[in-house]
Amino acid sequence: MPELPEVETTRRSFAERIDGATVAAVRLGKPLRWPLGCMPASLVGLRIGTAARRGKYLWLPVGDGGLLLHLGMSGSLAFSEHPGDPGAHDHFDLVTTRGTLRLTDPRRFGAVVWSLGLDADPARKLVAGLGLEPFDPAFGGEHLHRALRGRRVAIKQALLAGDIVVGAGNIYACEALFTAGIDPRTPAGRVSRPRCDRLAEAVRRILAQALELGGSTLRDYRDARGMAGSFQQHAAVYGRAGQPCLVCGTPVRRIVQAQRSTFFCPRCQKR
Repeated sequence: MPELPEVETTRRSFAERIDGATVAAVRLGKPLRWPLGCMPASLVGLRIGTAARRGKYLWLPVGDGGLLLHLGMSGSLAFSEHPGDPGAHDHFDLVTTRGTLRLTDPRRFGAVVWSLGLDADPARKLVAGLGLEPFDPAFGGEHLHRALRGRRVAIKQALLAGDIVVGAGNIYACEALFTAGIDPRTPAGRVSRPRCDRLAEAVRRILAQALELGGSTLRDYRDARGMAGSFQQHAAVYGRAGQPCLVCGTPVRRIVQAQRSTFFCPRCQKR
């Protein structure tokens, strides 16, 4: 599933090119997770603004409202002046005076939804439960420690929930917990304030590194220019089960938490 680094990398790869363009046509393919919410023809002639991101959602201003986009489990966006005929998995085309923004989604869990604003329904309902952005100055050890208080779930599950901080998807949660030296099975409410300080810093550091490397491509992720990410090649624990820890040499372990693979070093990471 595309996570924050992949979504942000995608945004950066087309935002400047589409900013200021005018919608020339809209094509819908097979139904996505939610309906568009407006007549496609009503978008024609409207000016497009600067694309933004909130969590794993992209917000594309169009006229007096905008389109909220989500890539789902396997979706990707491409922006091209000459996109070619749509294929079987191309379910949305926003044709503009500068090129076509196309959503490709084999599993159709993604979405493109019209809304009058991020603070208006339906967009408001979809983003209302999201936690802080990882690079928000308000996100730090104090916020994390306060939000984790009383939670009995494992710390990795608490990070993945997205209601405390957005962006710490499976790969990045594993890497951040390794960097902070915290066992992913540790009950969230028992993580001390000093460890929360280290974990908050680790989340920011790992996500910043992932952004620099264009995100992670485990299967078929590409940004809007068709470029793959390379963070997975630099992972310290993710996907390295049985291989020696890069710090102590102990074999990296793999367990399953909430149906997601978790990778960690049993020696470097403490409960």
